[in-house]
Amino acid sequence: MVEHRMIDVNGIRLHYAEEGTGPLVVLLHGFPESWHSWRHQFGPLAAAGFRVVAPDQRGYGRSDHPEDVDAYSILHLVGDVVGLIHALGEERAFVVGHDWGAPVAWHTALLRPDVVRGVAGLSVPPPFRGERPPLRAMQELFGGRFYWNYFNLPGVADAEFALDTRATLRRLLFSASGDAPNAGGHEGALVDLERGWLADMTDPEVLPAWLTEKDLDELTESYAKGFTGALNWYRNLDRNWELTAAWHGAVVTPPALYMYGDRDLVPAFPGTPELIDRLPALMPDLRRDPIVLPGCGHWTQQERPDEVNEALVGFLTELSA
Repeated sequence: MVEHRMIDVNGIRLHYAEEGTGPLVVLLHGFPESWHSWRHQFGPLAAAGFRVVAPDQRGYGRSDHPEDVDAYSILHLVGDVVGLIHALGEERAFVVGHDWGAPVAWHTALLRPDVVRGVAGLSVPPPFRGERPPLRAMQELFGGRFYWNYFNLPGVADAEFALDTRATLRRLLFSASGDAPNAGGHEGALVDLERGWLADMTDPEVLPAWLTEKDLDELTESYAKGFTGALNWYRNLDRNWELTAAWHGAVVTPPALYMYGDRDLVPAFPGTPELIDRLPALMPDLRRDPIVLPGCGHWTQQERPDEVNEALVGFLTELSA
């Protein structure tokens, strides 16, 4: 059974869920999610002989929500993961991330390869630092309509999303899923700046098969403190680019796995398809070619739990042998 605990890590208090015994596997969620996005992975990974831990990351759920925007840099987020691993009594762990959790996982492997036994990313590929700050690049490319730039406007998305938390989450989850009619193109990442990001998103009358009303209840409750902490991650994108200058050109060296859905909007972002094609050449220990899940949208481990579990168990078991 999944158990819930609180722990002091890196100057903040984190909530985490845990099941199983064995080598530690840390599962990192993205936006707008919580530890609960990994609900289908606990049982299979624990049964395969692993200690599975999924935190609410800083700014999410029952974990602390620092007020300072600067408290959400990639160095803070990596520090949380490393601190969590050590606070749980381990020196090293496997780290798996989805959406925003993937960059945190990849950067943990990049910055602290001594702590990471293996790293897997879902949806978002490994980080290769670009030549320009990402918010500035997207501002120039899309005239401020890209959702990263919209999220960077102080208080704007925060207020839009908080008007009806449950409806917000329902729209975001459905619209980025493989069930949405126009899934798979980056157009869904563009915002009508007058009407907001949710205005053109479908609010489904019936939830997709992979998402229950109970799941939505759990997620809605986790946003009782609002969306600002989660949005502050995006407000550090250019700062992260500055902070990681010393790693420009560096590559993730621990054993790695990457998978994504062919109807996910993120792999369709400008420049990302080309990056994914080059990953086998760029990644020194990518254990297999990127895994593509047909018909799957952005919510990889929720939409395709069986395929994700099979890939993760195989990857982790191989590295634990």
